[in-house]
Amino acid sequence: MATEQKAPKAPKEQKASKGGGTGNRSGKGGNREAAPKVEHTGVGKPVPAPRMKEHYEKTVRSAVGKQFGFTNPHQIPTLEKIVLNVGAGEAIKQPKFLDKVVEELAITTGQQPGRKKAKKSTANYGLREGQESGAAVTLRGARMWEFLDRVISVAVPRIRDFKGLSTRSFDGRGNYSLGVKEQMIFPEINFDMIDAIHGMDITFVTTATRDDVAFALLKGLGMPFRTDEKSKVMATAASA
Repeated sequence: MATEQKAPKAPKEQKASKGGGTGNRSGKGGNREAAPKVEHTGVGKPVPAPRMKEHYEKTVRSAVGKQFGFTNPHQIPTLEKIVLNVGAGEAIKQPKFLDKVVEELAITTGQQPGRKKAKKSTANYGLREGQESGAAVTLRGARMWEFLDRVISVAVPRIRDFKGLSTRSFDGRGNYSLGVKEQMIFPEINFDMIDAIHGMDITFVTTATRDDVAFALLKGLGMPFRTDEKSKVMATAASA
């Protein structure tokens, strides 16, 4: 008895893609239509001035001039530059530590810092002349005003157990130095990406020649100085 031959199986239909077939659907596997390019709304418009600079020109400048009786507008002080300096002593034994410091400074300031080399050899610290042992960056212009705004508004309030900035850190020539113990006070620094905690020195260089004038300038810009601290600078500025 002859066996019946089975009919050949029909070819299986191709599975539809996850995106929903061959239609013009916006799915993972479908053919997405490219979004039309839209120009930025600020194209062709001038870059707005930093708000801290506008605050200085509209409010602080006239207030400081009136407080000290400056008749010449060139006598009124202004902020000249901000210098950030990081001493990386661990870079003597771990050269990659300085690379991380430079990277974090660049993220914080938006400007590429320079590497500092030792001017003299110190046997006690194993430091040789010409060896890289730190990094520094100098901010001027718009970056300086924007950085000052972030320091006053965001970074300084994040300092642990913050009670105000000391008024005894003026150098006698109208410049103010601020010591920071942790770089994590800046929101640009990701805590999960840092290798080690390090501090930095921030110097605010003004055109003032006296500490009391520089104190009035920085206080007018919003620098949160301590009010319960007795210092010669506060007494002189209050009597002006």
